Amino acid sequence: MTTPSNLIASDLRSAPMKKKRLTLQQRRNITGYIFILPFILGFLFWFLIPALVAAYLTFQKWNLISPPQYIGLDNIARLFSDPLLLQSLKATFLYTFLSVPLGLAVSFFLATLINRQFPGIAIFRTIFYLPSIVPAIANALIWAWMFNTEFGLINVIIRAFGGAKVPWLQSTSWAIPAFVVLSLWSAGGAMIIFLAGLQGIPDIYYEAAEIDGAGRWAKFRNVTLPLMSPIIFFNLVLGFINTFQVFTVPYLITNGTGGPENSTLFLVMYIYRTGFRSQNMGYAAALSWVLFIILTIMSYVIFRYLGSRVYYENPGE
Repeated sequence: MTTPSNLIASDLRSAPMKKKRLTLQQRRNITGYIFILPFILGFLFWFLIPALVAAYLTFQKWNLISPPQYIGLDNIARLFSDPLLLQSLKATFLYTFLSVPLGLAVSFFLATLINRQFPGIAIFRTIFYLPSIVPAIANALIWAWMFNTEFGLINVIIRAFGGAKVPWLQSTSWAIPAFVVLSLWSAGGAMIIFLAGLQGIPDIYYEAAEIDGAGRWAKFRNVTLPLMSPIIFFNLVLGFINTFQVFTVPYLITNGTGGPENSTLFLVMYIYRTGFRSQNMGYAAALSWVLFIILTIMSYVIFRYLGSRVYYENPGE
């Protein structure tokens, strides 16, 4: 005999199960995870895993062919007696501390020049920015010719004014300055960032400064520089990180030798030469950790001693 309770239970079993809908917070969380997924994958595959592999290889001897052999702290001990490491650090530090301040000054100056509105200004902005997107191989070929001692364009101009030719890439004294000059060729990238910052400064600040009797230099010192300090700080940090990792153009111009006499053997070039030319990946991994530690310390020093000098109009917002 079928009872009402049996009929209700049968209907419940036959009724389709309703899908549980996600709450608004759950949907927001899923959307957030989707957006940060590229960063997580990039951090995992391009930083964390390579860092762990480099840490493992630091204690190994590996020539890319035979299996790695554990050698303990030999690679680390070699760091303290390697003359080429000292030379590469000297070249890298010298290049960095010359090119970064000079590049910031040139790019900021160019940004102030093109921060105007007149017919054809877009053409000038394009001309100044284009060199920063020229491929590295083209840059190397162009500047290798320009720095040529005998028939390079720069020496042709110098001799046209009665000067003596300069052995840019053949002299240990002129090689680093040559690469510093070359680094200014790509100042357009930082220039565009500076230009965006300059155009974001409201005119009301300059008008108030004029009412107070401020001249052009006073407005630049008391209005432009404080409001541009976050942009200057950003380009400063990026400049130090990028110059410490300089590799492609010096490698192509010097054919990977870092010449003359290793005067342009930058640290990344030395890491590459050790790992892939000398086939000593263990010591190359140890050198990579030296680069990482230096960049970490420099970033801390910059943020610790210069970060507090940056002016933020609305801190905490």
